[in-house]
Amino acid sequence: MVAIESPLADSPLFSPLLADEEFCPREPLTVEETGVSRVLLEGLALKLLLQVGSAAGREIGRRICLPFGLIEPLLSDLRSRQLMFHERQAPLNDYYYALTDSGRDRALAATKSSAYVGPAPVPLDDYVLSVEAQTIRAEAVQRDQLVRAFADISVEPALLDVLGPAVNSGAGLFLYGAPGNGKTTLAKRITGCFGRNVWIPHALIEDGQIIKLYDTAIHTPAAKADDFDGGARLTEEGVDPRWIKIRRPTAIVGGELTMDNLEIRHDPVTNVSEASLQLKSNCGCLLIDDFGRQRVEPTELLNRWIIPLENRCDYLTLASGKKIQAPFDQLIIFSTNLEPHELADEAFLRRIPYKVEVTDPSVDEFRTLFRSGCEAIGCAYRPEAVDYLLQKHYHPRKMPLRRCHARDLLMQVRNFCAYQGLPVELRPDYLDRAVGAYFTALCGGG
Repeated sequence: MVAIESPLADSPLFSPLLADEEFCPREPLTVEETGVSRVLLEGLALKLLLQVGSAAGREIGRRICLPFGLIEPLLSDLRSRQLMFHERQAPLNDYYYALTDSGRDRALAATKSSAYVGPAPVPLDDYVLSVEAQTIRAEAVQRDQLVRAFADISVEPALLDVLGPAVNSGAGLFLYGAPGNGKTTLAKRITGCFGRNVWIPHALIEDGQIIKLYDTAIHTPAAKADDFDGGARLTEEGVDPRWIKIRRPTAIVGGELTMDNLEIRHDPVTNVSEASLQLKSNCGCLLIDDFGRQRVEPTELLNRWIIPLENRCDYLTLASGKKIQAPFDQLIIFSTNLEPHELADEAFLRRIPYKVEVTDPSVDEFRTLFRSGCEAIGCAYRPEAVDYLLQKHYHPRKMPLRRCHARDLLMQVRNFCAYQGLPVELRPDYLDRAVGAYFTALCGGG
């Protein structure tokens, strides 16, 4: 087993370019500064040309995320070895390159070894340093940040005061309570409390194995999120283009979660690996939604996390069989409709220091939810209609209030009005129709 030491490197390659950044990957000037072999970089350039036919030197550098000043000597060397040739002149003292027959043979051999074509990978050691420098535990969320993150949803002030310390723990929490009260929505908003962006590499390399890390389903580029420069500029001047600045990530997985998602997954055909959920969510949040409904036993999943939660590191296996120690640095959130003690024993619950119950809304909050819902669908709020709903349907049947009910019933009203060609109104007879369709299926449980 290989243990990776992770003291913050005192290196110019990782010094911040901006005063408010703790970490910033500086642009490499030589092949040695990339931390990967020259053979691997040459292979990426050859495989790219095998795919596209020909490309300018600057375009090759852009596609494999290397600065032109570094890629140009590498391409010139490949040309002198007759693996590629100048097809024609390109602007800015550049050339279009294409493969020779020997270069095509070399590219095919490189593809057989690994089909990966894309941004040059970053050594795992460098990634470990970046996670330590950008740890989510360094973030101290204050109440006003939490209020802003939940500004457009209904949250009781008392719940915020419980969530705040749990978020600041950077460890883990259970969100539990009856279905339909917004546990998943709360969990998704938590990452929004953290202000700083983080840098992650597109791909990692360890023991010759390339591991894809950047995932558009989980990672949002900071430039896109901020609408900076039209969302086109995803890196900054002087920054290593193999890295991308993103919002702190939130990885969300529900009933489809399997043990395989928690390991590095290797494709034997392409010989390329995919990072685990833990790696993808480092420096952010990992939400296990609807916990207890997965296809594997809750105890098996919980046991998988005992050591990472205790030691803040994880142990993963590469395709070669080599064991690596990787960072485990995220706020892990278990959202469940069940009581925590029904899912885990005392030993595990001790490692999840916060258990937050999301209770049913009060009558006043229920009315507020209807008022907000009416604004969202563009109809006038009529408090007497909500009173009618409570007196006619909820109280006699002793149905619990749920935060989702206002939204769902109003959608039923809107759909009925649209079908009938009527203006959308909050009327008792419309609510009767909505209740008849909605609660029959829910059997009164919500």
